[in-house]
Amino acid sequence: MNKIVKIALSTALILSVGAVTASADADKGQKLYAKKLKEACGMSGAAMAGKHTQTEWEDLHKSGKLADEIKKLCPSVDDGDIKDKYLEHYFDFFHKFGSDSGNVPAC
Repeated sequence: MNKIVKIALSTALILSVGAVTASADADKGQKLYAKKLKEACGMSGAAMAGKHTQTEWEDLHKSGKLADEIKKLCPSVDDGDIKDKYLEHYFDFFHKFGSDSGNVPAC
């Protein structure tokens, strides 16, 4: 019985660590925004994330229109700065600091 519990706990730990490392990251999204979008957008990360509520950012992300919305808010942004591999991180950043979140980013 003790061996089964240890195996179950080990499996749960491995799965939880794997899920965390595979997910996107709001901090990485903030760094990407500051590096790739801030100058082209002409606004701080707080102002950009505050353009929508958390639910609105979620809806844009789920519908696949996040890149289009970034281009709409920042017309001079380069397409190379909105790569698919960045979108998850941008979403996490925008969602975490949406207008109704009460959070304020440092950038």
